[in-house]
Amino acid sequence: MSLTDFQVFDTDLSTEALEQYLKSDAIAVDTETMGLLPQRDRLCLVQLCNAEGQVSVLRILRGQTAAPNLKQLLEQTSTVKIFHFARFDLATLRYHLDIQVNPFFCTKIASKLARTYSPKHGLKDVVLELEQVELDKSAQSSDWGNAANLSEQQLRYAANDVRYLPSLRLKLIEMLKREERWELAQSCFQCLPTIVQLDLLQYPNIFEH
Repeated sequence: MSLTDFQVFDTDLSTEALEQYLKSDAIAVDTETMGLLPQRDRLCLVQLCNAEGQVSVLRILRGQTAAPNLKQLLEQTSTVKIFHFARFDLATLRYHLDIQVNPFFCTKIASKLARTYSPKHGLKDVVLELEQVELDKSAQSSDWGNAANLSEQQLRYAANDVRYLPSLRLKLIEMLKREERWELAQSCFQCLPTIVQLDLLQYPNIFEH
């Protein structure tokens, strides 16, 4: 099903879409869920976008535990997966679809390391500053569980959450290198899988005194 500038798929990427995304050096990824606890709240959507602006929205069914084409794409080591707040998305994809994403880039971590002049690191704030685009977040807190009947507003919100991430990544890398924090950012990314595992095992305070 084609909706102007993005495609919607049920349960998994098509073979054709997978082949197209596998050609990319980096792709943006986001998820929509019923809440913020992977063990309680189900995964409803997975969104993808490459540098060419090819956006896909995958509807995940209740009880679905696998998406083979998506898994192949997100586990391919030659393609960097770009997230905003990767910690949550990595946990959600691992818990619900057994996908071990690697390698990846988190624009929120990168923003916090590079944009130390600002206290605002939400996606809307970073996109507004670096892309001069104001995202419409009115559909952010909505019912994603009714995946078969999502409104076009919801679908467009989901698509826009990945549309600007490839460009943001490049601009943030440039800032990180300029401020000599690029190696630090990479070290932070390498720590995330362990933090995600601790989150899923419900060790939220393990680093506290």
